[in-house]
Amino acid sequence: MKLIAIVGSLRKESYNMYLAHTIQERYKDKFELEIADIRSLPYFDQDEETNPPQAVKVFKDSITSADGVLIITPEYNWSVPGVLKNALDWASRVDKVFIGKPVMTMGVTLGMLGTVRAQMHLRDVLASPGLQARVLPPGGNEILIGVAQQKFNEQIGQLSDEETLKFLDSKVAAFIDFIKASNN
Repeated sequence: MKLIAIVGSLRKESYNMYLAHTIQERYKDKFELEIADIRSLPYFDQDEETNPPQAVKVFKDSITSADGVLIITPEYNWSVPGVLKNALDWASRVDKVFIGKPVMTMGVTLGMLGTVRAQMHLRDVLASPGLQARVLPPGGNEILIGVAQQKFNEQIGQLSDEETLKFLDSKVAAFIDFIKASNN
């Protein structure tokens, strides 16, 4: 199984990127995880949507070839970062690579609420006509990691809190089942 992670933070020491790396390492026996390069995507330009730059083509091809998508996002001003929204805007145009694609959202923050507002907004965006992703339903499947500074080992860039890792294990298993059910 092949998954792609889209991380909505460009910061070098991003806890959200640490989460992506934790998932990539922890579940390597269950799936291959590619981490998308959204830093290289230019601003969405409708004049170029039918013949986009190479970075956009690579990004969209990665989504197309993946069995599922993890979107890992911080929360900026109660929403998703502009860089993530830009990536989704490119993906929503012309060949619309998210339609029907299994998606799981998650996020990490220093605060208590664990990106809950950003993920709620992200669900709205993913339901839009150009995206129409099959998002893992809420109701216990939310991965909202708060107080990150207490849950990550910054020296190795990994999630290290055992309770959070156990919770993550169960939600990743639910997402794998969701993907398998989507393919039947």
